[in-house]
Amino acid sequence: MSATERGVAGGPPATPAAPATPVGTVTNVPWASGVIAVAVFEGTAAMTAVSLTARAVAGAVLIGGVFCVAAACGSGAPQSAQPQDRAPWQEPASYTYTLRSSEGERSLLGTFRISVRDGAVVKSVGLDGMGRRAVESAPDAVPTIGELVEELEQARREDADTAEAEYAPDGHPVRITLDWERNAVDDEARYVISAYERTEQ
Repeated sequence: MSATERGVAGGPPATPAAPATPVGTVTNVPWASGVIAVAVFEGTAAMTAVSLTARAVAGAVLIGGVFCVAAACGSGAPQSAQPQDRAPWQEPASYTYTLRSSEGERSLLGTFRISVRDGAVVKSVGLDGMGRRAVESAPDAVPTIGELVEELEQARREDADTAEAEYAPDGHPVRITLDWERNAVDDEARYVISAYERTEQ
């Protein structure tokens, strides 16, 4: 019988030693409301008891998500809140479009189908009563899209109360809203541009 089986100094038999845990391994042992993680590094066992409850896990996930957003998750570039710049647009020499002009007291009121060639209006057709009257009385007042853009830029240069525009993906305006003076009457203008198509010269 060996010394281990007999015990020490006649005492009870000694408990056999647990198998050695390989260096660099992590062992999880169930413990109450959590897990005991035992890590062995260079022959030394470091034991850490971690009690993980559902609330703690949820809080950790929430906090981690906030830090991830704030740091852009390590993307290396800050996230910009600014909208993307619209695509640049250069007015083609020839195209057709439909214009609905409203608001204010002006000669150019109504809906029109307009043809542009070499940068000038060559044909305009009133599509409603107001548009037909406008074409008959002031055909030269029917604008190209470029002239509408110039009117918008002039309003911005002169600090008009409202000078706003919305753009299509290719960069051409689809809506222009102008109001020169907030308290003035009938100086507004609203242009809605649709059915824009480039044409051959």
